[in-house]
Amino acid sequence: MKYLFIISLLLFVSCKKERTFHITAKNAATGEPYPGLSFEIQRSWSGAFENHYKSVGSGFLDENGEVYFTKRLHKNSSYSISVAPPPNTCYISDTNLHPGDETNFKAEFEFAECAYRTLRINNINCLGANDLFDLNMELLYDRNYTAFGFSEKPGCYSNEFSNEKVPSGKWFVEWWVTRSGITDYFTDTIELVENGLFLYEINY
Repeated sequence: MKYLFIISLLLFVSCKKERTFHITAKNAATGEPYPGLSFEIQRSWSGAFENHYKSVGSGFLDENGEVYFTKRLHKNSSYSISVAPPPNTCYISDTNLHPGDETNFKAEFEFAECAYRTLRINNINCLGANDLFDLNMELLYDRNYTAFGFSEKPGCYSNEFSNEKVPSGKWFVEWWVTRSGITDYFTDTIELVENGLFLYEINY
């Protein structure tokens, strides 16, 4: 019986391996760490009729916005790592990261708090219905983020978009003005601070 217990224990241990997850969180707009955010590591595996989920670790990031989590974990399971975003968040790089089979995995999360933007557009030199205005605005720290823009607003186009809630940080702005078949291209970079209101005006 003693030998059976030892064999069973060895089989149980062999189904696990020690893994380390380095979890970090920072402000995407400023590069500063986010201390004190809560994290959770969840295990998932397939059962006979449904998937099962279990928390295998949780806690809080330290004053440097990071934590090292080391534990023996099942080899035949999947794991996800999540960090709760700070209040008033308008940008989240990832909600869950999956380490796969990596023994050492760095889970990097980025957040940005909200700012408010008012955009005023005025065609002050309108020549008529053939005028065209195109605009694009992108986050510099994530050019794939669904940002703001539109194409080919014709004629004497003017508009105002007031107090829009958007991620803080640096934005790249570009616009095109077409008159008499000639297109001029303009660019700018603006920085929106957390909880601040930024007024941006384009007169073309």
